[in-house]
Amino acid sequence: MMVSPNETMVTEFGLEGFSEHPSLRLLLIGCFLTLYTIALIGNTVIIVLVTSSTGLHSPMYFFLCNLATMDIICMSSVLPKALLGLVSEKNTISFNGCMTQLFFFVWSGSSELLLLAVMAYDRYVAICHPLHYSSRMSPRLCGALALSVWSLCAVNASINTGLMTRLSFCGPKVITHFFCEIPPLLLLSCSSTYLNSIMTLIADAFYGGINFFLTLLSYGCIIASILRMRSAEGKRKAFSTCSSHLIVVCVYYSSVFCAYISPASSYSPERSKVTSVLYSVLSPTLNPLIYTLRNKDVKLALGRLLPSFSH
Repeated sequence: MMVSPNETMVTEFGLEGFSEHPSLRLLLIGCFLTLYTIALIGNTVIIVLVTSSTGLHSPMYFFLCNLATMDIICMSSVLPKALLGLVSEKNTISFNGCMTQLFFFVWSGSSELLLLAVMAYDRYVAICHPLHYSSRMSPRLCGALALSVWSLCAVNASINTGLMTRLSFCGPKVITHFFCEIPPLLLLSCSSTYLNSIMTLIADAFYGGINFFLTLLSYGCIIASILRMRSAEGKRKAFSTCSSHLIVVCVYYSSVFCAYISPASSYSPERSKVTSVLYSVLSPTLNPLIYTLRNKDVKLALGRLLPSFSH
């Protein structure tokens, strides 16, 4: 970090967390702990089932396995520290710890947005081009797509974190959030945040704009294809294969847009905390339930796995 002679280098930040609502502390601890436990168990079960059940070795479940891994990283980068802040009187985080948290959060969050677009394309091929599905969504292509998602988003997270470490923080040291996130950190900087703002704008345009457009385009084609089907049963089956993904896309993007797609001058700590809970806590908890636990293939795989533990 570049610091002028009359400035002291920041070694730690204070996290405001939910200190403005002391009466809700116990309720928040209970809720966060419950959600974290459910999310860890649900997403771990998905990873174990997909990797161990041959019946789930298909592109759709391969991408779900990647999504479950991202969800675990996302929640684990945020919730343990948030829970610690709720149970302890002093809620601080070291500068290096803050940058580490920022990296893993941006990495997993942007990966999820990119993967949602990949999963939408997978559903598009499955419904609109079923005869060519196995050739188009080959294991090699699926592996390349997953690797590209992880790599591209790791580069994005590295750039954002690297630019953040170059800033000087000489004013208030309290982050008006329950974890280290880009908008509240930029507000604390006393040096130019121009490059950070440009990078954030580019990332927003790509992850929140282009990916969102590609996801909508895939679903536009899917809905048009479903409406052309003559069989009511065919329509029902086709819609059931993509409805869960569409629900998660709507919830996730609406919370992300509320948190990020707004000028810095209109940044609201309270609104940001609520929307952050939606996509960093609630979404990873609901994803296993919405996506797979209602799925008959997953239920069969789970049924075969449980007896093996009981013997």
